[in-house]
Amino acid sequence: MSRTPPPPAEIAPVAAALRGRAPDLGARMARRIRAEVAYYGGEGPVGIEELTASCRRNTELVFGQLADGCVAGMEPAQEAGRRAAREGAPLGELLHAYRVGSEFLWSELAAAARAADAVTADTIVALAAWWVNEGLAAAASDAYRETASELLLQRDRERSVLVEALFTGVLTDRTTLWEAADALGLPTEGPFVVVAAGVPVPGREALPGIEARLLAERIHSAWRLLPDLQIGVVAARGPDAEDVTLSLLGGCATARVGVSPAYRALRETPRALRLARLAMARVPSQTTGVVRFDDSPVAMLVAASVDEAGRIADTVFARVLELPCEERIRLLETLEQWYAAGGSAAGAARQLYCHRNTVRYRLRRLEELTGRSLQDPRAVADLSVALHALRMLPPAPEEP
Repeated sequence: MSRTPPPPAEIAPVAAALRGRAPDLGARMARRIRAEVAYYGGEGPVGIEELTASCRRNTELVFGQLADGCVAGMEPAQEAGRRAAREGAPLGELLHAYRVGSEFLWSELAAAARAADAVTADTIVALAAWWVNEGLAAAASDAYRETASELLLQRDRERSVLVEALFTGVLTDRTTLWEAADALGLPTEGPFVVVAAGVPVPGREALPGIEARLLAERIHSAWRLLPDLQIGVVAARGPDAEDVTLSLLGGCATARVGVSPAYRALRETPRALRLARLAMARVPSQTTGVVRFDDSPVAMLVAASVDEAGRIADTVFARVLELPCEERIRLLETLEQWYAAGGSAAGAARQLYCHRNTVRYRLRRLEELTGRSLQDPRAVADLSVALHALRMLPPAPEEP
């Protein structure tokens, strides 16, 4: 705020008289504000006594500056702005109150000036308009915005800690979980899904603006940015919430994204994060895509122990994994589509855009390499578990 020259000396007697009436003027100003500004009216958060005291201080400040011929500090207005920010008062309502108050003091000053000798009304009106409309309102507004920014940073830090506690399993008590959910804007009951996305570089979000995009669809979520990941828990409530979430993730993803199966209780969030990370690992490096974890019983059992999953895959597919990359991928993809088609070679062929005899040939090749027949239910189960296990592991590097 720029410095203002001292007010003209002829205004001092008028201002001094008005300053002496500050208690009465402050009370009248408070009643005017309560009548015209909704936030301060009725049974609002600011009582009449508090508002009256604030109006009295502002009256003394404005007329004191004019009476003493100096530029005083704006501490009362600044404190009012800080207090309004801490109480969550809308900035527009605060400035509206200052406009109403400035008009009131202006009219009182203009009326007193017209009755005084050696004082022109134009001078008083111009001076009062600057002091009240610009000085106090600007000081209160600046203090409000500064305090609001500090509070926002504090809330972000507190929110980040709560999200971290949720993901690490620190919150286990039911009451504490409810309190955390309330603070994060999440429901206490699911379904929820966890999202894990690999950040392109440390400090940059992999899903820019995802929380706001989800909220626009009335889907609440809470997020945490880590050096290597952006992780979030999403309240996927409603018949289409999960589909909408997946669609939004696909639309804003800038890296690999994994999504956990749906779960009901917030205490299961750490486990869901592990499954989301496993799903993310299935997206090839240096590419962008969204993968949802397969929530079949077999997939769940395999995910329970990644180390064991690796041993299962190595045991069953040992000879398959020794094949050249292109052939290995072709055979495993054929097996996966055969399972997806319910054991139908024709169904798998449609998905692979090849002849069913080609599918049958590849399946026989897999039987030879694994020593397991797809006519044996136990062998079919072994291969299914091994295939799920293989999908849980990071993709094998491609051969040059």
